[in-house]
Parts: sequence; C-alpha cells; structure tokens
Amino acid sequence: MPYLSGAAVLLLCMFVSGECWKHGHRVRRWTGTADTRARPNIPIFKKPPDVTKSRKTKTDQLLKVDDHDFTMRPAFGGPAIPVGVDVQVESLDSISEVDMDFTMTLYLRHYWKDERLSFSSSTNKSMTFDGRLVKKIWVPDVFFVHSKRSFIHDTTTDNIMLRVFPDGHVLYSLRSCSFNCDFSVFSQNHKAYAYTDEDLMLYWKSGDESLSTDDRISLSQFLIQKFHTTSRLAFYSSTGWYNRLYINFTLRRHIFFFLLQTYFPATLMVMLSWVSFWIDRRAVPARVSLGITTVLTMSTIITGVNASMPRVSYIKAVDIYLWVSFVFVFLSVLEYAAVNYLSTVQDRRERKMRERARSQSLPCTCSISQTRTMTMMDGTYSEADTNSLAGYTEEPIVQEEPDEKNQVPEKSEHMVVHLSMSSESAGIKKRKSLRALSIIQNTHAIDKYSRMIFPGSYIFFNLIYWSVYC
Repeated sequence: MPYLSGAAVLLLCMFVSGECWKHGHRVRRWTGTADTRARPNIPIFKKPPDVTKSRKTKTDQLLKVDDHDFTMRPAFGGPAIPVGVDVQVESLDSISEVDMDFTMTLYLRHYWKDERLSFSSSTNKSMTFDGRLVKKIWVPDVFFVHSKRSFIHDTTTDNIMLRVFPDGHVLYSLRSCSFNCDFSVFSQNHKAYAYTDEDLMLYWKSGDESLSTDDRISLSQFLIQKFHTTSRLAFYSSTGWYNRLYINFTLRRHIFFFLLQTYFPATLMVMLSWVSFWIDRRAVPARVSLGITTVLTMSTIITGVNASMPRVSYIKAVDIYLWVSFVFVFLSVLEYAAVNYLSTVQDRRERKMRERARSQSLPCTCSISQTRTMTMMDGTYSEADTNSLAGYTEEPIVQEEPDEKNQVPEKSEHMVVHLSMSSESAGIKKRKSLRALSIIQNTHAIDKYSRMIFPGSYIFFNLIYWSVYC
C-alpha cells in the first residue's frame, strides 16, 4: 500500500508539470517573443485594417454623395460638359433584309469629369463600383436613336461598371444589346435625350479608334469590310440642337450563296429557252410547252427572291439580272410565235400559187367523162407515176372500129393522163424557183439567226452586269 500511494503521487506530479510546460510554450508562440529572438532577420507582416469597417471611411462619405445634388449636371450653369464615348462591338448578328433590322451587342463607355466625386488618396488609385452607386450620382442620358428595343444585360447582375479617380474623372461602362432598325445606312447612333448641346457635348474619345470590334465576329451572309465614326448636330424644333454620334458599318455580301440560289438557276433557264431554236417549227407542242415552262420557272425564281428582300421602291442589282433574264425567256416564246405565224402565211401563199398554176395548165377533156377526168387530175399521183408516164407523146387519135359494141378507146385516156402529169411536174419546178427567190421570207432563217443573236446578247449583258456590280 505505501508503495502504491507513492507511485500515484509521482504520476500526479509529472502530469501537472507537463501541463505547465505546454501552457508556457503556447504563450510564447502567440506573443512572438521567443520567435523574434530566435529569428531576428525575418520581418513581421501585419494584416492591413479593413477601411470599410470604419464609420468615417464609408464609400458614401468618401465620395461625399450625400453632400451634393446629383440631379444636376456637373458645373451646372457653366459651359457644356464634354463627355467622351467609345464603343466595343462584341457581336453583330440577326441581320434581316426583310424587316430591315439587326442585333448588336456592345460595350458602351462614357468618360467625363465630375469634381463632386473627387476624393483624397495617398496612392492615387481609382475605385471601382457596380450599378448600385450609379443610381445615386449623375450619368449622361445617352440612348440609341433608331433602336426598336434596347436593354442592359443583367446576368448575373446588371452589367454596369463605374470607376472613379481621385481627381473626379469618371469611367462609366455598360454592356448593352440593341435591336436597331436604321438599316438604310446600317448605322448606330447615340444622343442625349434631355441635355442639348449647351449642357452636354458628346464626342468620340479617340476618333475612328473609338470603335473596335471583336476579331471573332463572323457573319454567315456578310463580311465586315470597314467601319468608321462620325458626329453631327441634330435639330428638333421643340427642344433645340443635340449632339449625335454615328457608327457606320460597310458590309460586303457573300456572293457565292446567291450565285447558287439565284443567278445560276436564272442563267440555266435562259439557256434552256434557247433549245427551242433547234426544234422543228412543225413540233408545236414541244416548242410551246418548253417556252411556257421556262417562263413559269423564271416567275417562280423572281417571286422567291422578292420574298426574302425588303419591299423598297428602288431597283436592286438582283432585280436587274432577274428581269433581264425573264425578258430573254419571254422573247424566245415570242420568237416561235413569229415563226409559226410567218410559216402559216407562207404556206397559204404557196397553196394559192400552186392552185393558180394548176388552173392555168389544165388540158381539154371534152371526150372524157367528168368522173374520170377528176380522178386523173387530183394530186394523188406520186413522182414515180409521173416519171413512168413521161414517155407518152401527143399522137393523133385514130378512130378504129370497135370489135365489140361496149369497147372504150384507151388511147385517149393515156393521152389525157400524160398531159396532166406534165403540168404537175412544171408546177413543182416553179415552186422550187419561188422558194429560192424568197429566202428572206423563209421561217427557218429566223431560228437560224436567233441561235446567234440570243446567246450573243445575253453574254454581252453579263459582261456589263458583272463589271459594274462586282
């Protein structure tokens, strides 16, 4: 027992001495006394105080927002305050020729000086704020003149930045999306709504360099060729003169899409209409159906193109090409109408001349019955029959006593047939000579000339068109 109680006392003393050593070491570590003495060459860094926790250095009191009336512009009553503007275009898309509008997302920045926002700073560094402070100070009331709808992006908060420098210079930036309708000049313009040029003077901060675009901007139908900035004054009879800033874009259309969809089909339809010049003029259904098909196809192409274009009063370049192509197709139909009409007139004239020549060369057929004479004089005899009868000559008719009572003299019939066939061969020779003399009135010549005139004229038109509009 005495040994056990002595061991317990010894253990208790050792535990108490260990706790006292730990407590002393912890105190020396947090106070830094022992570390400083052990490592005198290492500096001590202290956390700077948080100025926002001090009541005297609150942002509102630092900028003295409550001490001034920010409903009035800076330097009210004095000269106009200059406000510089620059723009960075982030995206340009949704270009619609039918509605004549486009969508633009941009960063719009304003620069001005407001001495009421100046503050003292030993480091001369600026302070940056979000949109909550913008509601308490004065900012320029710039808006898009021809905008259908504009808004400030608000994901995840309002995309507004306000940067204030110690001398009172202010940078106000916002990310805006504008649905613009001024497609006639494809421009974006800004102006102040309430302040005239006597109170607010808008200007481009760096000239043409005030406008910059993202290099990743690419449009499906257009290529941004160039852009520039301009400024001018605009007068409103009720309120006065205002400064207005313009952003002008020059876009170049990607022509290959329209070549495939518009120009190539129109050209092929015109070339298809020329096929009728090589079709026989007597093939009326073939030539008429071909002409009507090409005309209707050209009308469909023109209607489809106009449906995707704005309804404007001026003539567009594509309208010139399509309507000239339509005229070529329509003229090919009229060409066959002229061929068919002149062919009908010529056939009627030749028929009359043939009948006149036949009536002048009729033989005397007094001794032959009327029915037999008409059978021999019609045009059913072929050329071979005519040649076989060419050996007959005009011999005197010898009257012989018939052996039988009902016998008919055959020699007189052969002589009449010979005379009638001789007159037919003479008429054929006369018609051939008339055709040789009237080559100008031949309807085949019109088709022959059209094969050269139509393609040549269309090629000449294409040379002029593409040299002007390319």
